[in-house]
Amino acid sequence: MIGIDTNVLVRFLTRDDEAQYEQARNLIQTQLDAGDPIFVSLLVVLETEWVLRSCYGSTKPRIIEVLTELLESREIVFEDESSLEEALFSWRESTADFADCLIVARGRRLGCRQVVSFDAKAAKLPGGARLR
Repeated sequence: MIGIDTNVLVRFLTRDDEAQYEQARNLIQTQLDAGDPIFVSLLVVLETEWVLRSCYGSTKPRIIEVLTELLESREIVFEDESSLEEALFSWRESTADFADCLIVARGRRLGCRQVVSFDAKAAKLPGGARLR
């Protein structure tokens, strides 16, 4: 198994630089042909959401769709897939930022009774709480 960073994933998803897209696609295809999965960390997912939203103007529904499709792929292994799935579900249903949804979901998975924030939207998430 090899891990890929945000740049490789974003080039693969956006195809904004044809040469880098081909390199990313070839790397991924070579791995998959060898039966060797691709690893994507939570940090890469978090950065990818930010890049797609802030640099490419992708909408929340489109980002959710892209990340969900990646999650459904058997060839890609995600760090703490359960937290990622919970974060995507929370993000779909709330006005909180994706980062906050992931922070709260990860905290819950690690046994936190609450994840406390000054952010009112994050505090409304299941497992979130507001510090006043």
